[in-house]
Amino acid sequence: MDKFIINGGAALKGEIEVSGAKNASLALLPATILAPGKSTLRNTPELNDVFTMIKLVNHMGAEVDFSDHILSIDTSNIKLQTAPYEHVKKMRASVYVLGPLLSRYGSAKVSLPGGCAWGPRPINLHLEGLKKMGADIDLVDGYIVAKAKRLNGVNIYFDIPSVGATGNILMASVLAKGTTVISNAAIEPEITNLGEFLIKMGAKIDGSGTNTLTIEGVDELHPAEVDTIPDRIEAGTLLIATAITSGKVKLTNIDKSLLQTVLLKLESAGCDIKINSNGLGLDAANLEINPTNISTAVFPGFPTDMQAQWTVFMSLANGTSSVRDTIYFDRFKHVPELVRLGADITVNENIAIIKGVKNLNGAKVMSTDLRASASLVLGGIAAKGNTEVLRVYHLDRGYQRIDEKLKHLGADIKRVAGDEF
Repeated sequence: MDKFIINGGAALKGEIEVSGAKNASLALLPATILAPGKSTLRNTPELNDVFTMIKLVNHMGAEVDFSDHILSIDTSNIKLQTAPYEHVKKMRASVYVLGPLLSRYGSAKVSLPGGCAWGPRPINLHLEGLKKMGADIDLVDGYIVAKAKRLNGVNIYFDIPSVGATGNILMASVLAKGTTVISNAAIEPEITNLGEFLIKMGAKIDGSGTNTLTIEGVDELHPAEVDTIPDRIEAGTLLIATAITSGKVKLTNIDKSLLQTVLLKLESAGCDIKINSNGLGLDAANLEINPTNISTAVFPGFPTDMQAQWTVFMSLANGTSSVRDTIYFDRFKHVPELVRLGADITVNENIAIIKGVKNLNGAKVMSTDLRASASLVLGGIAAKGNTEVLRVYHLDRGYQRIDEKLKHLGADIKRVAGDEF
């Protein structure tokens, strides 16, 4: 396994372009299943999770061409409506194929999903919604087996605004008979991007970008083209990397509306944010980090996917702060590794109390999941001395060559063949 070796202490400086959004790509790609023919997804990031989804649709019979961030998928010859365990175990988002397969073909067999090694993230909202639409669903030998001659439009209310369930039911409903209303739907930008693509394919969707989606089912869809939105989590990670090293960086291909809450918190922490037409900049030269509390929330609140990065940032604040994760109560596996770097953090249930220290010190640390890995890299570039971050394959799932981007901005980081504890 690869690892990163980081010699910390360099202030990040320069300009870097933000890649396309992982979470948007993982919804857009399965959506192409809904219509026969060739669809094109532009600004697609080169990530292991994207490659996993490509392998999955390719296994079903789709023809895929991926070059220069342009992903073309021809779904004319899909013959298999099965998502096998060997593909799905690598990534929870693989369950996104369930709705499109069931809606277009009337049947689907999808392995129960895998992914990051933290916390239960059930898919009951997906299955309950599809059952309400008329699907017969059984769990057989670790597989979701679903059948429906044609799904029916219904009213669906989510107890929580689940991004995954919203995306799956949205894709299932566009070919359903009648009208579907999804209440308390997720309003994350990735869902809005998905809705934009479905509308371009001929879907009839009202309320895109709001928490009430009204979908009038149509008999068929057609292929379309869409631009994948920029990755707000990559952008936020790079901004914190700049702030934690007292750097000055400009990000291009990003809009402030995608991470407004993160920007407000960075300003509260003492950073100078500049907004322009094609991106934004952060100036943290001579920054003394103000302790700033955050509580994660669904969009437009502070993203749970930025919680780990904020935790390491606050570990160098001039005082005590708290981080509360209201989305995933147990998402704190990065904390023991940050403590190895010298952070003073205690966790009680879903709240981390962080007492700022003067500096972090390099150590060998191990990644446990995607965003936890990012926090360890941020700790490494800010720490004194050398840090080894093991198991960086987690990072490769969701960040496009993050080590190269950080190196471009002046970080002393290199990827080498790794080892274990």
